Amino acid sequence: MPRSTPSILPRLARLLSGLGDNIRKARLRRAHSLETVAERAGITRKTLYRVERGDPAVALGIYARVLQALRLENDIAMVAADDVLGRKLQDLNLEPRSRAPKRKVSTTAEAAPTEPKPPTKRRSSR
Repeated sequence: MPRSTPSILPRLARLLSGLGDNIRKARLRRAHSLETVAERAGITRKTLYRVERGDPAVALGIYARVLQALRLENDIAMVAADDVLGRKLQDLNLEPRSRAPKRKVSTTAEAAPTEPKPPTKRRSSR
């Protein structure tokens, strides 16, 4: 039974297709053949062809190995590096907290009333 490809939104399909196209252009700029890059990445030519088409059924690890074969593995670190929406949502939840109310004196101190101290007399300095 053949595997079914996962359904994705059209916008995501376009993004994956663009990623594959960028990988293909990087390979061609380096004048590498499909066979050379596939061998370096440890995959078949057919899988590399699917990567260059932006096939969503190809594992992310395969994309990473192809980028490594092209010496572009540092580009992976840029994925979601500047998460503008996430930072805005996080900042909304970072309201300054109000202080906790002061604790009451323990109940044992309240139970035993103390006698008031007599006022102390001040000495005059004369």
